[in-house]
Amino acid sequence: MTHATFSDIDSKSVSTVRVLAADVVQKANSGHPGAPMGCAPMSHVLFSKFIKNSSAHPKWINRDRFVLSNGHGCALLYILLHLNGFNVSMDDLKAFRQLNSKTPGHPEANHGVNGIEVTTGPLGQGISSAVGLAIAQTHLGAYFNKPGFELINNHTYVIVGDGCLQEGVASEACSLAGHLQLGNLIVLYDDNHITIDGDTDVSFTEDVLKRFEAYGWHTQTLGDGDHDLESIAHAVEIAKSVTDRPSIIKIRTTIGFGSKSQGEEKVHGAPLGAEDIKGVKAKFGFDPSESFVVSQEVYDFWKSVQSGAEQEVAKWDALFASYRQAFPELAGELERRIAGKWIDVSAVVPRYTPADPAIATRKLSENVLNAIAEKIPELVGGSADLTGSNLTRWKTAVDYQPDSTKLGTYAGRYFRFGVREHGMAAILNGLHAYGALVPFGATFLNFISYALGAVRLSALSKHQVIYIMTHDSIGLGEDGPTHQPIETLAELRALPNLNVYRPADGNETAGSYLAALSTTTTPSVFCLTRQNLPQLAGSSPEAVLKGGYVLQDAENPSIVLAATGSEVSLAVDTAKELANSGIHARVVSMPCIELFDAQDLEYKKSVFPEGVPVMSIEVMSTVGWHKYAHAPVGIETFGKSAPAPQIYKYFGFVPNQLAEKAKKVVAFYKTQKPEWKVISPF
Repeated sequence: MTHATFSDIDSKSVSTVRVLAADVVQKANSGHPGAPMGCAPMSHVLFSKFIKNSSAHPKWINRDRFVLSNGHGCALLYILLHLNGFNVSMDDLKAFRQLNSKTPGHPEANHGVNGIEVTTGPLGQGISSAVGLAIAQTHLGAYFNKPGFELINNHTYVIVGDGCLQEGVASEACSLAGHLQLGNLIVLYDDNHITIDGDTDVSFTEDVLKRFEAYGWHTQTLGDGDHDLESIAHAVEIAKSVTDRPSIIKIRTTIGFGSKSQGEEKVHGAPLGAEDIKGVKAKFGFDPSESFVVSQEVYDFWKSVQSGAEQEVAKWDALFASYRQAFPELAGELERRIAGKWIDVSAVVPRYTPADPAIATRKLSENVLNAIAEKIPELVGGSADLTGSNLTRWKTAVDYQPDSTKLGTYAGRYFRFGVREHGMAAILNGLHAYGALVPFGATFLNFISYALGAVRLSALSKHQVIYIMTHDSIGLGEDGPTHQPIETLAELRALPNLNVYRPADGNETAGSYLAALSTTTTPSVFCLTRQNLPQLAGSSPEAVLKGGYVLQDAENPSIVLAATGSEVSLAVDTAKELANSGIHARVVSMPCIELFDAQDLEYKKSVFPEGVPVMSIEVMSTVGWHKYAHAPVGIETFGKSAPAPQIYKYFGFVPNQLAEKAKKVVAFYKTQKPEWKVISPF
C-alpha cells in the first residue's frame, strides 16, 4: 500500500475551493456554502489522488465515478469540474443558479455538463444510485473482463452527509450493497453534525457506523477532516484494499470552515455575506477585494492531475486494442452497448390473434422477456421480492450475486432487490447512468408510490429505466384497497418525460417493450394485469408506437369509447351492447397517452373525429382524461376487497352499465356539438 503525500500546493488548492465556493454562492445570493467549505479537503484528496476521470474523455467507460450525494453542496462539484478542465467555465460558476445556466441549484445528470454522473439533491438519492453504479461495474467486469484484460475495474466514490443517511432510500440501498459485497464502493461521510434544524443532537443520534457494520460494510473514523489530508488519503487506501465489502469513512468536519459562523446551521443554506467573505479570504491568504480568483499555480496543479488521467485512458485504449484482437465479438458488443445502439427485436417478440387464449398481461410480459432476454444482453433487472408475482425472471436467467454466496454470480443479470422499492428505483438510475445497461425493476403498481422520488429522477435525468408494475387495478381482487391503485396512473402521467404503458393484450404488451427499448432518453412504466385478458382483433405491437389507435371502427360513429389495459376489452363488449340498440361506437385503445400526445394533429384527428363525443373507460381516477374525453368514466374512491368480477360490477364496469352511460353521453350531445378536444389554441 502506497501512502499519498501532500505539499503547499494541495493546501492552496483546498483554500481556493473554499473561497471560490463562498464567492459562487454570494454572487447568486442563493445556495449552500457550508458543505463545500467543509468538504473541500476530502474532495481534494479524492480528485487529486484517487479518481481517474479525464475531462478530455468524459465518457470513458472505465472512469472512476464520483457522486456528491449531498447535492445541495453542488458548488463544490462545479468548482472541481472547472479546475479539472470539464465543460464548466468560470463564467458558468458566476451564473450559478441562474436561468438556463449549466450550474443549477442541484447537480443534474444528462443536462450538458460532463462529470455529473447522477442527479442528486433529493437527499438519499445520490448514495442509493451510487450503489447502482457500483453494481454496474461488478456486473460488466464479470461479463467482459478476461485474464490479462481488466477492462472494467473502476471504483465509485461518494461524499454523503447526515441528511442522506437519515433517508430511508439510503438505508434500503446500503443494506443491499452490504449483502452484495460491493468492495468497489467507497463512501466518505461528512460528519459535520449540522442539518437545517440545527445540531444533529436534536434528531439524529444513532451510531451510524454500527448500522453500516450491521449492513456488512467496512468502517473507519477520522477526527480531523478540516486539515488532515494524509489521514484521509490513508483511509481511502485502506478502503480500496477491502475488496469484499463496501466502505464508509466517517470524517469529522466543520461546516463552513473559515467563516466566522463555522460549525453553525446558518452557514448551511445561505450566502455568508460580504464582510464574512472578506474575513474568509484574509484567513486563507487571498485578497479580500478580489473575487472568483484561481491562481495559475492551482490551475497547473490540476492540469498535471488531468495529465495522469489521460495517461490512464491511453493505457486502457491500448489494452482494449489487444482485447479486440483476442475477443473480437465481445469487443464489438461492448462498443455497441457503450454507444447505446439497441438491438431491434421486433421480429422475435410474441404476436397473438383472437384465437389465442386469454392471458394476464403480466404473463404476457414474461413471454416477451423469454423471447428477447438472450437477444439483448444489456437488459438486466429484477423484482422487489415479488418475482413469482411480477413474472420477471426469464427461463435462462442467472441471479446477480457474489460468487461466494453460491447463489449466483456477478455476471448474472437477474437482481433480487428485496422489499426495497425505493432503493430499487434509485439503484436502477445508477445502473443506467453507468452505461452499457438497460435496467428494469418490478413490483405491484400501487407500490411504485414508495419509489416515486427515484422515478421522478429517472425522468428528470433521461434514464432509460423500465418499471414493470403488475397487479395494476381493482382487478387484483381480494387484496383490497390497500393494494389497488386508483390515483397512481394520474401521478405517473403527470411526470414529464415518463411514458406510461397500460397494454390491453399480448400484442400491446409486446409493443410496449418495443417502444420502451427504442426510447433511449425516457423511462417507461408498464402497468400489467393480474387477471386474464382476451387477445383483441385489430391490435398489433406496432400500433402501440402511436400511443393510441382505432382498434375497432363503426360507420358514422355516434360515440368514441377510449380505454386502456383491461378496460379495452370492456369497451369492445360495450360497443356490441350499443350496436344492439342501434348506436354505432368506435373503440380506441390508448396504451400510452404520452406517445399519443406526441403525434401530429392530423393523426389525432383521424382517431378522434370532429363532432363525436368521447367517453373514456379506466378503473382509475379520471384525472387527466379530460384532455381527450368529454365524459370520463373511472373511480374516485378507494377500491374494495372481493373477487375481481364482483368489484368490477360494484363500480359499474360491466358492458350493460357502461352502455347506459354511453347512451346518456350520446343523448346529451345531440343538442350541442362536442368540443373537438384535439384542437387547442396553443
